[in-house]
Amino acid sequence: MTDSEVGRDPAGLRESLKASPLLAVLRPDSAKQAERQIEAVCKAGFRHLELAWNGELWWQPFLQSLPKSFPQIRFGVAGLHHADQLNEVNRLGLSFAMSPIASMDMVERAHQLHLTLVPGVFSPSEVRAFGVATSGGPIKLFPAASLGCAYWQQLSGPLGPLPFCIAAGGLKPVDVAPWLAAGVQAVALGSSLLDCHDRLLPGHAASLEAYLNTTPRNIETL
Repeated sequence: MTDSEVGRDPAGLRESLKASPLLAVLRPDSAKQAERQIEAVCKAGFRHLELAWNGELWWQPFLQSLPKSFPQIRFGVAGLHHADQLNEVNRLGLSFAMSPIASMDMVERAHQLHLTLVPGVFSPSEVRAFGVATSGGPIKLFPAASLGCAYWQQLSGPLGPLPFCIAAGGLKPVDVAPWLAAGVQAVALGSSLLDCHDRLLPGHAASLEAYLNTTPRNIETL
């Protein structure tokens, strides 16, 4: 299999993120909590949501219900660590997944399943290798908060054109503008979005409005 044949973007995630360059990464402990969190970020205008991989019995049936309940949202799975998990993502009917690690086995399996996998990269070597393996991304720079947005800018000289990149890991809404200005194409936000009652923290919706699809939507109950 040639580099150009491995790890394309069949989900069209690159194009979708160009229109709305934010992802919400949720880690609920139950279906009820997941409902509250999804409703909160949907009302704010998020179009891209990921739920962290979970082995509890409620998790897989819940994910299967999401595309029908929220047809306007692109749902994916976060936190994958090995290729076999991609088989489950495919079975659940979701079209993309993200990993905190860079695994060629996972990239190749995603290609076989016609899924978009976003591998996590850290070093310049990983950025280069997995930018090629995914035919220009998307890749995920992780943990972005530890690296700082200047890190991505510094790679552009020695590495030439950089792949489509999502900055993720420890970022807050205030970090979105600097990271996009540094040249990444999208930013993933997680625990910094919600309060202890699973509501969007005050001021976040307004601060992120410029990056979100704010078209009014009907939120269906799962």
